[in-house]
Amino acid sequence: MDAVLVINADLGPLHQVTVQHAIRMLCRRVAEIHEAEPDQVIGIFPVPRVVRLVRYVVTRWRFSAGPAWSRGGVLRRDGRRCAYCDAPASTIDHILPRSRGGRNTWKNTTAACYECNQRKGDRTPAEADMPLRREPVTPTWVALAGR
Repeated sequence: MDAVLVINADLGPLHQVTVQHAIRMLCRRVAEIHEAEPDQVIGIFPVPRVVRLVRYVVTRWRFSAGPAWSRGGVLRRDGRRCAYCDAPASTIDHILPRSRGGRNTWKNTTAACYECNQRKGDRTPAEADMPLRREPVTPTWVALAGR
């Protein structure tokens, strides 16, 4: 187990952390072990699977605005697949190029392989005759966490 689930005081899931981070949370007494690996210990603590926060953390912000844009988030949203040829993607492409006023937004960026990104260059998909296989969307927190 290299990931430990962190749940809120009301037992709602929040996120995952490393085992080392979970042990630090236990040492600082901000969390308690909710579920542990049987017969495995780190120092005085059983190896946690799930830790529960001692105090409730308000998470309304997570569900109101949605996640902020990031390169890693775009790659994760698109499953690391190129939007033009479906090959493995390693770069981000702006549908409306930044030189023409395109912004770093969920609906203006998509994952792309290096070859397609270079071929498209400073043009729109229509100008480059490279149609998108899927339209970019603004993901939800759940969609990003589930991949």
